[in-house]
Amino acid sequence: MTDAPETDIERPAREVDAQDPVLCDARPPWRRALTPNVLRLGLVSFFADVSSEMLYPLMPLFLTVTLGAPASVVGVIEGAAEAIASLLKTVSGRIADKTGRRTELVFGGYSLSALAKPLIALAPSWPLVLVARLLDRTGKGFRGAPRDAILADSADSAVCGAAFGWHRAMDTMGAVVGPLLALGLLVLLGGDLRKVILLAAIPGVIGAFLVLTVSDPGRRRKKAANAIQGEDARPMPNSLGACGAETPSQKVRERVRWSAVPRSFKLYLSAWLPFVLVNSSDVFLILRAKQLGFSTTAVVIVYTFYNLVYALASVPLGHLSDRLGRRPVLVGGMVVFAAVYAGFSLATHTWHVVALFAVYGLYMAATDGVGKAFAVDLVPRELRGTSIGLLGTLTGVATLAASSIAGILWDAVGPRAPFVFGAVGALVSAILFAYIPGLRRPSVPETA
Repeated sequence: MTDAPETDIERPAREVDAQDPVLCDARPPWRRALTPNVLRLGLVSFFADVSSEMLYPLMPLFLTVTLGAPASVVGVIEGAAEAIASLLKTVSGRIADKTGRRTELVFGGYSLSALAKPLIALAPSWPLVLVARLLDRTGKGFRGAPRDAILADSADSAVCGAAFGWHRAMDTMGAVVGPLLALGLLVLLGGDLRKVILLAAIPGVIGAFLVLTVSDPGRRRKKAANAIQGEDARPMPNSLGACGAETPSQKVRERVRWSAVPRSFKLYLSAWLPFVLVNSSDVFLILRAKQLGFSTTAVVIVYTFYNLVYALASVPLGHLSDRLGRRPVLVGGMVVFAAVYAGFSLATHTWHVVALFAVYGLYMAATDGVGKAFAVDLVPRELRGTSIGLLGTLTGVATLAASSIAGILWDAVGPRAPFVFGAVGALVSAILFAYIPGLRRPSVPETA
């Protein structure tokens, strides 16, 4: 009787090591994570976020002072803009999965956002600002899911967390540079908001054109698979450089639909929901800071400090998730969020706010990139765009609800109430992530 051929698991470790480029790679994990694609996508997000964050602290002032819009209009514009961005994330993810044109969607999304900013600068009244903001956030909605899917395919699974951490770090560095650049330009231009907003388009255009330097590993892999003929054709192995789960069968490759999404990812969404339903807009943190005595300039500085901590901690915590697992780092981040929100409810001095904003940066670093890396661990490669888009839509829509609830609690109960509510909800999600069995060991079940 002839023995069956050895599998990779049954072969001696030295033979597997000799054939596996991932195991043979002696570079440190952070260096393996920074593939050319990951580096380029990080630069794209850096320039795009510089552009967006130059506007963030100026939009309320531009609308209310320059255009004379009431404060309620500011809320309507920002709420509508974030809603459309959230709702489009799943749409763009599905389009990317079905057409395979992920790079085109990313380029189009960044380009649309960049071109919308001059419209804001030239707007004679707030309705045109609303149109421009909707175009801006439409671009964000279309680019997010396919960009993250390309990112997930651009680093091997052992360093996926570090890759997402790098991307979030560059994105957040843009959020640090943007407001500071806007403040500097305001001084140089004598407070001319229109000129500053117009100049904000420049880094956005740079980011859009940098997308043209990004290659799509999924497209290359599909071409390679199509070139293979006969019975030997099979899915490309995960060791060739993709984060997350390996495709269990060719059948999954051919059929992209919701029924193919693994149960573990649905459990992930269930555990994630309580958290995003209490994770309101950061505007409430800013309002709390102002209530405790911060000037507008001081608020911008402390918010920039938070973004700096977030940027510096993203890669180390992403790497930690590669070593310890996504779940413990994500759960730890939610516990930190609960502690920060509890702290904001009890804060009485300005130094409390500075310390809390710094720790809040650690929470963001432990949940944002790591949460996405955890999500892509749970789904086959062909469903990444759809799954990341669904996660983004759920998060965005729930955040709108969370902000509405927080506003009601602020007015009806008091400024402390939204933070107590947020702390409790975060602890609920942390417990669910810690104890739901299907989330303890991410896997992709066979699809029938």
